[in-house]
Amino acid sequence: MSAEKFLAATRAHWSIENALHWVLDVTMNEDAMRNRKGNGPENLGLLRRMALNLARSEASKISMRGKLKKAGWNDDFILDLLRATIQL
Repeated sequence: MSAEKFLAATRAHWSIENALHWVLDVTMNEDAMRNRKGNGPENLGLLRRMALNLARSEASKISMRGKLKKAGWNDDFILDLLRATIQL
């Protein structure tokens, strides 16, 4: 493998880490979660990724953590997120 291809593969791997896993850990404390048995971890991970995708679809300049908090506090905001997803 050439150095250029190796570098491209390495950058692609770390872009996934930075784009998804880091955001899940920082905004939702995923590494600190205590569910470790059965289907619970997979199910909750799926719900976290869905919530992250909903928050990313919202166009405002609020931080990801701010969007998630706003969605938890404001019923109109979460309904707007869900409606926008349905219309896609």
